[in-house]
Amino acid sequence: MMEHDGDVITVLITDHREVEEMFAELEMSRGSGDEEGRRRLTEKVIIELVRHSVAEEAYLYPAARKFIPGGDDLADREIAEHAEAERLMKELERTDPGDPAFDHLLDKFMAVVREHVREEESRLFPELVKYADAEELHDIGKKIRAIKKIAPTRPHPAAPGNPLASKLLAPGAGLVDRIRDLVTGRGKD
Repeated sequence: MMEHDGDVITVLITDHREVEEMFAELEMSRGSGDEEGRRRLTEKVIIELVRHSVAEEAYLYPAARKFIPGGDDLADREIAEHAEAERLMKELERTDPGDPAFDHLLDKFMAVVREHVREEESRLFPELVKYADAEELHDIGKKIRAIKKIAPTRPHPAAPGNPLASKLLAPGAGLVDRIRDLVTGRGKD
């Protein structure tokens, strides 16, 4: 993934576009017979989305709660969508790309993530820009970039879903995940 600078909206929209590019690659690889390549690309998507989700839960959703009128409901809905995506990521990790269930799970996962992205970009981001000033948005962007560097790389659906727990537990879980990835070669091209 490329490093990007800017406010929270710029950082997260860049993430969204990079994930969409990987989704397009996965869709094009369907039926290619390259199960190992599809597994590696799926792992790469999962790594990026887990890091992205941890960052959103640690900083974006608390900002939505703080700045946006009715932000609690908006943040709660987004967190519920993350939980569904994490559950599907866990299932994808356990499913062989040669299994017919893999493509079904992948389609469902991509649909959930794409809908989540649409909602964030059309609803949450415009509201956040409306109520938070540019300095606050830039500060949140810096925090998101920082936490993504130490965030977990594997879905942990049983992890606590509150922002404080994410900030406290992410570095430890992230370290363990990165060590496991190093040992197994997961996420390397």
